[in-house]
Amino acid sequence: MDTATLTLRVPVQVRDQLDKLAEATQRSKSYLAGEAIRQYLDLEAWQVGEIQQALEEADAGDFASDDEVNAIMRKHEG
Repeated sequence: MDTATLTLRVPVQVRDQLDKLAEATQRSKSYLAGEAIRQYLDLEAWQVGEIQQALEEADAGDFASDDEVNAIMRKHEG
């Protein structure tokens, strides 16, 4: 896998937490930071995709009917 260097500034507390986690897990700070960024990007990409799909459905007029919404509400009433 190709890698690239990334320099960034983080609060001292974040750096200290990263130091402790790296020591506890015997992983490098670089590995842990890369994993954290990768997981964040995956989550954000998923969320943006879901929003875009919802907007396309809304633009197409693909909404639940009143009966469908009421059926769901009845199902979850306490």
